[in-house]
Amino acid sequence: MVGALNMYDELEKKGDSIEYEELSRRLGMKFLPTTSKYGKGLKQLFDEVLKAKDSIPNFIEQARIIDTNNTGESYAFINQVLEGIYTKSKSGKSKITSRIDAIVTNRWLGFIIFALIIFIIFGFTFDWCGNHIMDLIDAFFGWLSEKVGSLLDDGWLKDLICDGIIGGVGGVLVFLPNILILFICVSFMEESGYMARAAFILDRIMRIFGLHGKSFIPMICGFGCNVPAIMSTRGIENRKNRLVTILVCSLFSCSARIPVYTVLANAFFPNRVTPIIFSVYVVGIVIALILAKLFSVFLVKEKEMNYLMELPEYRLPSILNVLKHAWERGKQYLMKMGTVILAASIIIWVLSYFPHHETPEGNLKTEETCIGRIGKFIEPIFKPQGFTWQMDVGLISGMGAKELVVSTLNIVYGGDEEAEEEEQSKNLSEKLKDTGILNANGAYAYMLFSLLYFPCIATIATIGHEAGWKWAGFSITYTCLLAWIVSAIYYQLSQLLIK
Repeated sequence: MVGALNMYDELEKKGDSIEYEELSRRLGMKFLPTTSKYGKGLKQLFDEVLKAKDSIPNFIEQARIIDTNNTGESYAFINQVLEGIYTKSKSGKSKITSRIDAIVTNRWLGFIIFALIIFIIFGFTFDWCGNHIMDLIDAFFGWLSEKVGSLLDDGWLKDLICDGIIGGVGGVLVFLPNILILFICVSFMEESGYMARAAFILDRIMRIFGLHGKSFIPMICGFGCNVPAIMSTRGIENRKNRLVTILVCSLFSCSARIPVYTVLANAFFPNRVTPIIFSVYVVGIVIALILAKLFSVFLVKEKEMNYLMELPEYRLPSILNVLKHAWERGKQYLMKMGTVILAASIIIWVLSYFPHHETPEGNLKTEETCIGRIGKFIEPIFKPQGFTWQMDVGLISGMGAKELVVSTLNIVYGGDEEAEEEEQSKNLSEKLKDTGILNANGAYAYMLFSLLYFPCIATIATIGHEAGWKWAGFSITYTCLLAWIVSAIYYQLSQLLIK
C-alpha cells in the first residue's frame, strides 16, 4: 500500500506541516505529498506504487481494532498517530474561508443563500442559457431530417430514418446542453468546497426527517443521475440512514427527466419555465423528506448514530476538472443515445407505424397501430390524471430509461402531423399544446408522475445491488403507487378549483 497526502498545497498555505516520512514509519506504509490538481508529486507516487507491487505492508503488526461507529475512538487514534509530527498553525482555517463561512453557514442566511444558488443554477440550466443552445440543435435536426428526406423516396424507409431515428434520437439529444450545464454547476459546487457546506446547512432539517447532513450529498448527486447517487451512499456509515437515503434517492429528479419537464413547461407555461420546473424539483425533495421520516420510524428498524462532518477549505475550482467531470457524465448520456435510445426509438417507431392505415388525406391512423392499441388499452388507468393515450405509452417506455418518454412522444405525435410544411416544422411542445386535449393541469400532473414513478432499470438494479432485491422490489411498488396517487390528486383538485 502507498498513501497519497493529496491537496498538500492547501496544508502548506494554512501554515500547517506534517512529517510524512515519520508518518510512513508509524503506519508501516509509504506516504507522499501530492497536488493532483497541478500534477505535483504524481510521478513519484506512481514510482512508489510500482515498487510496492506484491509487497506486504508491515502495519498489520501495529494494527488495533477500532470501532469506526465511535467518532471519539476514531479521532483519538488519529490524534495518537499524528502526535508530535503534525503542527497546526494558530490561525486554523484561512481568513477567507472563515469570512465566507460566517455568511454561508449562518443559521438563517445560509439556507436562503443555498436556495438562491439552486434557483440560479436552474435558471441557467432551463431558461437563460440552455434554451438558446437547444434551439440551435433543434434547428439542426430539423434541417438534417429535411435534407435526408429529400434524398429518399416516399415510403416506410424514409419515415423510419426521418421520424424514427433522426426524430427519436434528435428529440432527446436536443436536451444535452441542459444536462451539461447542470453537471457543470454541480461539479463547480463540489470542487469549490460549497457542497459540504450545503450538507452542513441542511443537517438540522435532515435530522427532523430521520437523516443526517451526509445524506444530502447523494441526494444532490441524484439531480445528475440516481445510479451514482445511490452508490455514493456508501459514505454514510450508519446502515439505517444509508438504507433510507437509498429508498428516497430516486425522488430527487435526475437529468434524464429534464426533457419531459422542458417540453411540457415550454408548451403550457412558456413565461414561467424556470419557476415551474423548480417547483417540480421542490415537490420531489419535500415528498422524499416526508417519506424518509416515515421509513425511518416505521420501516427501517435499526440503531442510529452520531457523526462528525469535516468542512474543507474553499478553493478555486479547476475549470479543466469541472469540464472534465461534466463531460464524463455527458458522455454517458451520449452513449445511451447511440445504443439504448436508438434501439428503443426504432422499436417504438415500428409499433407506431404498423399496421399502416391512412386517412383519405394521407395521414397515418395512429390509433390503429400497435402502439395506439396499447395506449387505448391502458388509457382508463390514467384517466384521473387527464393524460392522453399517447402520453400513457410514453410513461411505459420511460420505465426503461426516462429519456425515452420524450423520444416516444416525438414519434407518436409525429404521426399526427399535417402534411403542410409549416406544420411539420413544429416542435413537440407545440404539438402537445395544439392537440387541445391536454391542459396545463394535466401537463403538470404528467411532470409529477414522471418525477415520482418507477426509476429506470439501471437505478433499480443499483438499489438491488446496494440494499438487496427485497428493497428494489419495494422501490418499484411504492414509487408507482405514489406517482399515481399524487398526480391524480393534483389533477382532480386543480380541475375543481378552475370550475
